[in-house]
Amino acid sequence: MKLRYLTAGESHGPALTAIVEGMPANLEISEDDINGHLARRQQGHGRGGRMKIETDRVRFLSGVRWGKTLGSPITLSIENRDWANWDKKMSPLASDRVEGIAVTHPRPGHADLSGVIKYRQDDARNILERSSARETAARVAVGALCRKFLADLGIEVFGYVVELGGITAGDDGQDFRDRFSRAEESPCRTFDPVAEQAMIKRIDEAKAAGDTLGGVVEVVVLGAPVGLGSYVHWDRRLDGRLAQAVMSIQAFKGVEIGLGFEAARLPGSRVHDEIGYEKGGFLRRSNRAGGLEGGMTNGEAIVIRGAMKPIPTLYQPLQTVDLATKEAFAATVERSDVCAVPAAAVVAEAVVAIELAEAVLEKFGGDAMEEVQENLAAYLRHVHGF
Repeated sequence: MKLRYLTAGESHGPALTAIVEGMPANLEISEDDINGHLARRQQGHGRGGRMKIETDRVRFLSGVRWGKTLGSPITLSIENRDWANWDKKMSPLASDRVEGIAVTHPRPGHADLSGVIKYRQDDARNILERSSARETAARVAVGALCRKFLADLGIEVFGYVVELGGITAGDDGQDFRDRFSRAEESPCRTFDPVAEQAMIKRIDEAKAAGDTLGGVVEVVVLGAPVGLGSYVHWDRRLDGRLAQAVMSIQAFKGVEIGLGFEAARLPGSRVHDEIGYEKGGFLRRSNRAGGLEGGMTNGEAIVIRGAMKPIPTLYQPLQTVDLATKEAFAATVERSDVCAVPAAAVVAEAVVAIELAEAVLEKFGGDAMEEVQENLAAYLRHVHGF
């Protein structure tokens, strides 16, 4: 069965919900396995006031019994604790309609204007509630479930910040696990303590100026076997699927794998990874390809980066036009973050984990975890003996 999921819910609605179908039975999972990642998403220097209101916790509403998945659809629910302040403004009942609260000053850089035109709305609230990055809490929950699935197969997913506000973390040769471990202790989720202090200062300066900052996150996958994905058809190419998953995160504007755009500036002799062989299998002498060749994993670490633009809600708002009068106005100000790049690293981990879990199930799928593990073990014996 194909792994698929849907999320539902508005930013200030009663809850966010996700339904996951295709997860095998007998995966050991607890709400705490997911809540830890939800908490990571809420951390980071530069987050806004809402993080003081919401303490995201997931509830399993279906698909899990006594700590194990059942093989049936899994329903995840995350309560919005701020709902009590919005129960009339966001009520589904026509009788609760509140006049005079329409959002009519669309924000540059947001979905507001295109959304009201597309869906024929006169209130941008009907657009911004769903287009909000609050939705990523549901994807982090789904991603945490998929991370646990991958971890039980020996596949690890790490994420951290490599650039924020134009400040780049130095590459000091640390291995990926060390980078991740150090980044987890950083308020900017970066592994470079010198860059961290500069990032904090840059965020504080942006906050004082009523501005926002973007950055670049890196996600690394260790333990993925060779051969996930396919070159046979365009829509099976794993690099394309991973790129789409990362680009689907709110405010992301660019993705690169391995050397990425740098590969376009170098000769082939400095781009392609030489192949070697040691007891136990083939390997690459370097990893400029970022673990993906021909749309498939090649057995090396998968390295993918995503670029996040500054959040479009500014406390010193840009100019816009009123939807009704067409007069010039300052854009609407919603409660928002100065910088959400550290949180975006957690979201990027999640979407990569989801896509990898789907690719694993396509290759080694079974109705129960034991079957998936047996299929993977048999394949790895083939790989090591090739």
